[in-house]
Amino acid sequence: MDELTPEQARAALDVVERSRRRVIDEIDVPRWYWAGLASGWIVLGVIADVHHPLVTTLATLAFGAAHSSIAPRVVNGRHRSSQMSVRGDIAGPRLAAWVLGSLVALVGVTIAAALILNADDAHHPVTGAAVLAAVILVLGGPLLPAAARRRAVRTGAAS
Repeated sequence: MDELTPEQARAALDVVERSRRRVIDEIDVPRWYWAGLASGWIVLGVIADVHHPLVTTLATLAFGAAHSSIAPRVVNGRHRSSQMSVRGDIAGPRLAAWVLGSLVALVGVTIAAALILNADDAHHPVTGAAVLAAVILVLGGPLLPAAARRRAVRTGAAS
């Protein structure tokens, strides 16, 4: 077996590192997830402002069921596209927890904003709060996978 020169070894390691970075670049949550979640949030806000508790309850349950069927596949960061699936030990377990924890916090923000808008006699306080939440989702949601990618580059995995 021929021995590698230091230059050949460095070149081989550089290829490995570039390949690792390409895989890490695939850690993401699809853009359609954030847009769909934001749209659903606004629809729920509009429905809540109509003041039909049964319709609001049914819409919330339907939204929750739809989200719970979609989220496990996409919030883990492993399926940015259908071309590649990142291994779980590369994507790390924290991204899904960050996304779901952020959504729980966003529920709190939505409730607080709706209460503030209602106290200010806004005509559609829940819709206004939902629009705020939707903006936060669309602008802030993609920051979570970006943080996971930075962590993966730094540590070798996103965990």
